Amino acid sequence: MLELPAYSPASVPPRWSLMRQRWSNLLFAHWPMPPAVLRPYLPERLELDLFAGQAWLGVVPFTMSHIRPLGLPAVPGLSALHELNVRTYARLNGVPGVWFLSLDATQPLGVWAARTLFHLPYLHARMQLTRQGNALHATATRTHRGQAPATFAATWTPGAELPLAQPGSLTYFLTERYHLYTAGHTVRPGQHDAALWRGRLWHEPWQLREATLQHWESTLVESHGLPTPQGPPLLHAANALDVWMEELRRV
Repeated sequence: MLELPAYSPASVPPRWSLMRQRWSNLLFAHWPMPPAVLRPYLPERLELDLFAGQAWLGVVPFTMSHIRPLGLPAVPGLSALHELNVRTYARLNGVPGVWFLSLDATQPLGVWAARTLFHLPYLHARMQLTRQGNALHATATRTHRGQAPATFAATWTPGAELPLAQPGSLTYFLTERYHLYTAGHTVRPGQHDAALWRGRLWHEPWQLREATLQHWESTLVESHGLPTPQGPPLLHAANALDVWMEELRRV
């Protein structure tokens, strides 16, 4: 099967997108991890995507706003939320994408819709993401019944703009992802699932920035039974951008 092309900056948003949203206040925090540690968290059909033989785990807090189905107005009270996801990277038949271990979010109806309509492992959480001067501060507490508890607190300061990430670089591998995969729920090590969906995204390339971390305290990774990441994360802050999402298709 041929690899689906990534959307290019010169292309226009897909005509029949299911949803449009805006992502802002975003931080990419990544750690390298041995592939053998992350492999059990993916369905058997998915290949763990590696960079130079190394797997990567990411924690990404951000604000999602201007959420609306294409062609319809935003619904007051339902058009914005804060999100905090734990992710790694996968590919199927040569198509690279993001694999989410969890997505904690603040909007109860949004969590229900994402779990029901998009088959994504969203979880209920209380979360705040605020700006004080140049610094951003995020806190979160997972409240989803039946799920392992988790808390998060981080403060970071975006810095100078970075050159656009180039294909083949680690930065491009970690940030420029135009597909996502999901099995409809959180996959636990040892589970075997046949159901698998792939969604496609469109957005301009990320305008990334340097980031300085003032504080980091989290049990998100550990809530999945994973070891605590070692060493400081590789950080990239990002400017806000608009994102269009196509319908998820079963693969």
